[in-house]
Amino acid sequence: MLFKQQALLRQKLFVLGSLAIGSLLYLVARVGSLDRLQPICPIESRLGPPHLPEQIPLRTLQYKRGLLHEIRKGNATKEQIRLHNLVQQLPRAIIIGVRKGGTRALLEMLNLHPAVVKASQEIHFFDNEQNYARGIDWYREKMPFSFPNQITIEKSPAYFITEEVPERIFKMNSSIKLLIIVREPTTRAVSDYTQVLEGKERKNKTYHKFEKLAIDGNTCEVNIKYKAVRTSIYTKHLERWLKYFPVEQFHIVDGDRLITDPLPELQLVERFLNLPSRISQYNLYFNATRGFYCLRFNIVFNKCLAGSKGRIHPEVDPSVVAKLRKFFHPFNQKFYQITGRTFNWP
Repeated sequence: MLFKQQALLRQKLFVLGSLAIGSLLYLVARVGSLDRLQPICPIESRLGPPHLPEQIPLRTLQYKRGLLHEIRKGNATKEQIRLHNLVQQLPRAIIIGVRKGGTRALLEMLNLHPAVVKASQEIHFFDNEQNYARGIDWYREKMPFSFPNQITIEKSPAYFITEEVPERIFKMNSSIKLLIIVREPTTRAVSDYTQVLEGKERKNKTYHKFEKLAIDGNTCEVNIKYKAVRTSIYTKHLERWLKYFPVEQFHIVDGDRLITDPLPELQLVERFLNLPSRISQYNLYFNATRGFYCLRFNIVFNKCLAGSKGRIHPEVDPSVVAKLRKFFHPFNQKFYQITGRTFNWP
């Protein structure tokens, strides 16, 4: 009886061992096939060095997001950084503007892509004299750690309207890719005003009404000295950039559409950056409470933009809105002509 029980036990162990080995071999083959099916595409543009390092499969990058997160929190060791060949790279694409156009939303959404790493804070290197004097190595040290084949993106909306910035970025990298996200100019100007107004109210300070700032009280014409108005004259700022960069190095993002239907806009940016298409509808879900799309990185990690996004705008005199739209109209037409992208702005 004992002999039969021992024989039966050996037989069961043999079957279980065979199943375990078979499962292991299947998993090895499966992971290998997935990596072959989803290789990262080389960055076929003037951005990258002539010889890119060996590409890491996107699937691998997705799994290693956790390591990059730990590094950003300061929890990773120098040995981990060395072993994983992590580096701090200068950006190969910059979101240069426009303020209150949706720059933060665009950066966070692009960070869904496993081949993109974002600089979390606005660096203000090229528009701040003190920072710029610190040199390019200081700028590089402000960048996040990444794998060599990933692209780093930073955003500082003040770049778009600051006169010295185009030349300074050109000197760093004449083939860099530049992203500009725009909204309907009058709406953007009111949003700009709303942010400043909120800041004043937090400090218990008074502030003029939008109408008084946007319209010159002496001439009753649009006040182009008001920064919120001046920023919305997109073509004037873009023309300064075009003295250094060809129009092909710019991509215009529709900030209004990014709010209501973000995926098509993000897919256009993926193509502009020569990235394989990886951001999908799975990564974006509408939060009815917030009134905005939130981000889904994986089954456990979701993220919504800060509560300060989507402030309620004050009501503006309709005659002032009409005057501003009439003022912006010829500049908008020229902007469409230069960029090759038309918007349904009134």
